[in-house]
Amino acid sequence: MPARNAFYAQSGGVTAVINATACGVIETARKHRNKFRNIYAGRNGIIGALTEDMIDTNKESARTIAALRHTPGGAFGSARYKLKSLEDNKAEYERLIEVFRAHDIGYFFYNGGNDSMDTAHKVSLISKRMGFPVTCLGIPKTVDNDLPITDNCPGFGSVAKYVAVSTQEAALDVLSMAKTSTKVFVLEVMGRHAGWIAAAGGLAGKEPGDAPHIILFPEVPFNQRAFLKRVRECVTKYDFCVIVVSEGAAYKNGKFLAEAGTRDAFGHAQLGGVAPVVANMVRDKLGYKYHYAVADYLQRSARHIASATDVKQAYAVGQAAVKMALAGKTAVMPVIKRVSDQPYRWKIESAPLSRIANKEKMLPRRYITSDGFGITPAARRYLEPLIRGEDYPPYINGLPNYVSLKNAPVKPRLQTKFVV
Repeated sequence: MPARNAFYAQSGGVTAVINATACGVIETARKHRNKFRNIYAGRNGIIGALTEDMIDTNKESARTIAALRHTPGGAFGSARYKLKSLEDNKAEYERLIEVFRAHDIGYFFYNGGNDSMDTAHKVSLISKRMGFPVTCLGIPKTVDNDLPITDNCPGFGSVAKYVAVSTQEAALDVLSMAKTSTKVFVLEVMGRHAGWIAAAGGLAGKEPGDAPHIILFPEVPFNQRAFLKRVRECVTKYDFCVIVVSEGAAYKNGKFLAEAGTRDAFGHAQLGGVAPVVANMVRDKLGYKYHYAVADYLQRSARHIASATDVKQAYAVGQAAVKMALAGKTAVMPVIKRVSDQPYRWKIESAPLSRIANKEKMLPRRYITSDGFGITPAARRYLEPLIRGEDYPPYINGLPNYVSLKNAPVKPRLQTKFVV
């Protein structure tokens, strides 16, 4: 079979290590020029394919591509854009195949989360129906760590490390002033439905009384009375209280503590910031002085404190996706399988996209203490290996030396335009 072109796209919220995955894809594909003629990337994710706005990665040097491994953000641009279902509107999928046919793209690597795996699966199906079969591989990426089957998701380990370190450091700061100043500190972290990132904050505490004293998980319905009672107990006993709260913390009826009443591009409820909600609740009901912080983009972009485990796994899934495509596999995703905890060992396997698309993996109840405010030893055993090791980027004049790409465009071949 003659060599064909490949298309790679980044999707959804980016991570500190998604470019390491891109590096794994491109470097591995370049070693097999007999199968991959050109490796194109979508400018702003899947939108780049729909609008025929693609990037020619062959214009980048080997040194530049290698530098992606230590550069955060999405080097080619990402987008929160969800394709409609095949039943409701086939036009978008047909447009993708039209573009792929025009550029002889026989391989599609989609680097994203739940919705992205659904798209990759559907493209594999419709490409066959349209007589232009495309080898489609989903590649896992999500800081939320909520993809099923895979033991963990690239991007999560680095966020977990950032949150654990930030919780530990902020706690020392608050404790220093607790006698005469701040009594309560609230750290808001990502996690709409799954509390994996919030759980990582629990790694900061090793002894009884260590922060965080309270973790608010999406999986545990928020009980204001029990929460305020615990805050008062902690301040009385330890002089201060550190709280890690997931943005998806919600009441028993399912309403988010901080729902803003709007929707994002994927149709998810837009959350308006739970940290000030919780902090003001503490002030109004208990009268304690507080400070709060919203980790927001800082937690997912902090490449300077990335987990070495996470960087290795991010590169490995990109590399594995290309090897799976070479082996003739399609409509699958590379997944991480944990072999052992002590010592920590893992390997890469594959799983069908049909078993992953649009499914979420929640934090198991056995990882949450019986009172609903902390993590168990089982959670610690799971989480600790994922934040181990440092993989610092190179520094120049005190700042990380991150790479910028040329992102040279691929010349369009179609006359028709597509508006998204």
